[in-house]
Amino acid sequence: MARVLAIDYGKKRTGLAVTDPLKIIATALETVLTVDLLKYLVEYMQKEEVEQIVLGLPVNLNSQDTDITADVRKFADILRTQFPAIPVHFYDERFTSKMALQSMIDSGTKKKDRREKGNLDKISAVIILQSFLSSNKFF
Repeated sequence: MARVLAIDYGKKRTGLAVTDPLKIIATALETVLTVDLLKYLVEYMQKEEVEQIVLGLPVNLNSQDTDITADVRKFADILRTQFPAIPVHFYDERFTSKMALQSMIDSGTKKKDRREKGNLDKISAVIILQSFLSSNKFF
């Protein structure tokens, strides 16, 4: 069964999350250097069947684009070219980093591990994916 993949795109690092084959639970997958992201995704898609991609869309509180929004939109175009059979969806990622940090605090993650930005990126991707799954957009 195919999975849904979420991407929390960043200028330096990108967090990835994926569903289980039944598309019930979102799980952190990896944090990848953004320069290596496309190569990683190509290799991952050769091993795993992915039916949809969810790309976190960074916008300000007033729904205006941020400094990285254009990069995310360009990457979506690259994904659509590289994987034409897989739909790419944008999902509002406002507050995901704050939610991820709070989740780490609530779960008792050590301060040292919370400072590791890669952990935050993965959890942000999980939040994006779980929110997408819970929304009507998935069904």
